[in-house]
Amino acid sequence: MLHGECRAGRGGAVVEILLVTGSTRSGSTNTAALRTALEAAPDGVTVALYEGLAELPAFNPDQDTDSLPAPAADLRGRIASADALLFCTPEYAGTLPGSFKNLLDWTVGGSEMHEKPVAWVNVAPEGRGNGASETLRTVLGYLSTDIIDAACVRLTVPRGAVGSDETIEDPQVREGLRDVLRTIAKHVVG
Repeated sequence: MLHGECRAGRGGAVVEILLVTGSTRSGSTNTAALRTALEAAPDGVTVALYEGLAELPAFNPDQDTDSLPAPAADLRGRIASADALLFCTPEYAGTLPGSFKNLLDWTVGGSEMHEKPVAWVNVAPEGRGNGASETLRTVLGYLSTDIIDAACVRLTVPRGAVGSDETIEDPQVREGLRDVLRTIAKHVVG
């Protein structure tokens, strides 16, 4: 298994979901939510956390060739091997953080995101984070992904809810994440 991966299936098909954070900040509630999803994965679901956001170079179309920079090639390979993606991102200045938009820019030239089932969790307090979610919907639509609306939810996580192990103990948040993963898996197996 890869670092940050949890396999929860026994027999039968296993749905592989790649968890992608939009934050590079240590102590991020967004990353903590996805780390918690690693522990909350239901049977039949394998989850892995993509941790290469900070290593991606600034997107340059001249480098979007058959010999991609190694971090971009790794990103595309991880996306290609996943059955679905779950994003969790903060909002900066009313939209996506630049580093996360850069990650998405690296996927435009490839085919890995085409019709890939995707969803996101917004962990911001009510009334915040909507700009990031709307922008993410726009970009993912441009990439021709398969947005799973039923799995695009708000699960508010107060900053103080993140424990020293960088996960969230709140049982409602954990069950909410488990439900999101179940919804994604059900969509994938159709």
